Amino acid sequence: MQVRHLGLIDYQQALELQLAERERVWSGESDGTLFLLEHHAVYTLGRRSSDADLPMGEDWYRSQGIDVLRSDRGGKLTYHGPGQLVGYPVRPVARIVDHVCAMEQAIVRALAAEGIEARGRSDEGAVYAGVWAGERKIASIGVHVSRGVAIHGFAVNVDNDLQPFEWAVACGLPDTRMTSVCRETGQTGRMGAVGAAIAHDLISLT
Repeated sequence: MQVRHLGLIDYQQALELQLAERERVWSGESDGTLFLLEHHAVYTLGRRSSDADLPMGEDWYRSQGIDVLRSDRGGKLTYHGPGQLVGYPVRPVARIVDHVCAMEQAIVRALAAEGIEARGRSDEGAVYAGVWAGERKIASIGVHVSRGVAIHGFAVNVDNDLQPFEWAVACGLPDTRMTSVCRETGQTGRMGAVGAAIAHDLISLT
């Protein structure tokens, strides 16, 4: 599996790249690609999302400069924005639960290198998929698998603004608060290091 760094990119553009890569994996032309990137401000609604996840209505969020898009990934609403590390491993998977756990553990190990004690919680139920630092969520995970190939992936809060999470019901958990590498450690500029650590871990599994 190769790694491609895309920088700051629109959500829809990244999705198109994932779909094209999925076709290449299906056809046997590729073993898969991990796309690492950041998104312009956007709420994405997963397959289990409802209108209640955006209590102030979509127009209000768009007036704040945040787009609202539907997604075919699992899970509910999440927020993406500059300063957040997003990873989309487009790859063959045998079992979805193993794929999710592999991403969780790669993120946990990368955060440990930053001095953050974190844990995955997907074993507690799909609603808890992701990575948590104490009682605060630091990374979200949502995937879609078709014909044995996964798209979508993970989002790790590194230096991003956390306020947009407070304006919505993130991940279907109204009482959960989000955190970031910056908030936990006081360190900024750690995007590259966190991304490199996660990529190394995931590639080693292929």
